[in-house]
Amino acid sequence: MSYFLRDQGTLDQLREYAALRSLYHLKEADPHAWVIPRLHGRAKAGMVAVEFDEFGAGRPDEIHAELFADLMTDLKLETAYGHYVDAAPAEALAVVNMMSLFGLHRALRGALVGHFAAVEVTSSPGSRRLAEALRRVGAGPAAVRFYAEHVEADAVHEQVVRQDVVAGLLESEPELDADVVFGVRATTYLEDRLAARLLGAWRQGATALREP
Repeated sequence: MSYFLRDQGTLDQLREYAALRSLYHLKEADPHAWVIPRLHGRAKAGMVAVEFDEFGAGRPDEIHAELFADLMTDLKLETAYGHYVDAAPAEALAVVNMMSLFGLHRALRGALVGHFAAVEVTSSPGSRRLAEALRRVGAGPAAVRFYAEHVEADAVHEQVVRQDVVAGLLESEPELDADVVFGVRATTYLEDRLAARLLGAWRQGATALREP
């Protein structure tokens, strides 16, 4: 998706993408934080370190969910959480529901860590492409900033997640290795379905939204 948007996406398609992603990004760090009490030692410390950045490192205007709201304002979209839920196709809702499902259940903590790893490992290069896409269509600085911020931040997060969160969890609870893999694969599968839905519509000059 990010390659398409970087190379040929229109402003309307980027606005559509942001509207659908708002269901994820406006609460992004919250379901991930549910796993913190269910981790121990190195895994817990690493998770808290990444979440500290996601929540703005103590600065409310730097909370990543707030930065995404600023992006939406720049693109003239509504910023209330859930505003676009009725317009979202099932593929977009599935990604968000998966994150909440994993976060809510202690038995799925390994899957949540796998999901979190999949997101952080792929975020930096994808964010770079999306920042380039927004610059190309003439979006404002607040829109560009959200993704530009994630290029550097998530490159650091990737290493912490790999070396501390995932490795720390499997060091203390090696029996969760299959759950971590499941979280990675479930995330990849659902993201691929969402990408297919959006790209299929856009390449036909249509919208993937269920309503305008």
